[in-house]
Amino acid sequence: MISEQRSTAAPARVRDPERKSKILGAAADLVARNGFHAVSMADIGGAAGITGSGIYRHFPSKSAVLVALFDHAIDELLRDEEQIVEAVGELGGMLDQLIAGQVEFVVAQRELAQVYHNEIHNLPAADQRRLRRKQRLYVEEWVHVLDELRTDLTDSDARALVHAAIGAIQSTLFHNSGLPGGRLRELLTAAARAVLGLPGHVSR
Repeated sequence: MISEQRSTAAPARVRDPERKSKILGAAADLVARNGFHAVSMADIGGAAGITGSGIYRHFPSKSAVLVALFDHAIDELLRDEEQIVEAVGELGGMLDQLIAGQVEFVVAQRELAQVYHNEIHNLPAADQRRLRRKQRLYVEEWVHVLDELRTDLTDSDARALVHAAIGAIQSTLFHNSGLPGGRLRELLTAAARAVLGLPGHVSR
């Protein structure tokens, strides 16, 4: 007869489900302020309240932290875009919400958007290509909606205007306007609409 033995193994460690998001938030803040190369894993760990070595339980490298940040950001934009296209029946309203989503990303997640612009070139080439493909998918939905809304434009015209409109929104990443968030949202929205040739004005 085989006797029963109690297991003396230590219980499995339960990881803090919020730790990964803390690491990503700390990385976005530090890299935005100091640049990718000036920030170490120990710096990120210290800002997140854990040891630098503790980060390696979640991410194998500093580049992997950036990849996770960027994937999360663009996947959210793509998910919101898909919901807008499915839920909004009117083309003008659809484009308004696409503009609003991009404006909110740039204003509310300024640090992350800055890091994306400034540091994507530091990622491995395969990750850069994959993220660029996601970017193109995001832009193409804007182009499709604008094509349908403005029949006077060629596909190339629409694509150029969409890139210009998104660029106008993201221009605020490269300087500090000093404006309150609400006013900045109004101005960026009006700028994007003007570039796309949509009716509207800047309210006071």
